[in-house]
Amino acid sequence: MNTSPDSGLVAACGLYCGACHKYKKGSCAGCRENDKATWCKIRICTKERGFASCADCREFTDLDDCKKLNNIFAKFFALVFRSDRKASLGRIAEIGIEAYAEEMHGEKLMVIKRK
Repeated sequence: MNTSPDSGLVAACGLYCGACHKYKKGSCAGCRENDKATWCKIRICTKERGFASCADCREFTDLDDCKKLNNIFAKFFALVFRSDRKASLGRIAEIGIEAYAEEMHGEKLMVIKRK
């Protein structure tokens, strides 16, 4: 388990695995290193395109238009956990993935919260 900010723990969708209790307990490898996550279309898409995250994608002017990022499961989790992955990805695009990892690590957040 890593206890310092690590941009390698930023998932393709903007989640910061370094603040996840499952990752911290050692029961999850994190999204990027989890080869069992073959179900994650976001992870597959960014890997195929060579992107670190969806923040690198220029196919959509509005990330809400991406059906891989905005599926029914993502909408459910956003509602339950008040997560705002679009804001997280916007922050990554604005300050870079390393600074984002530092911010999230410092705030002990997995994702920017919806207001």
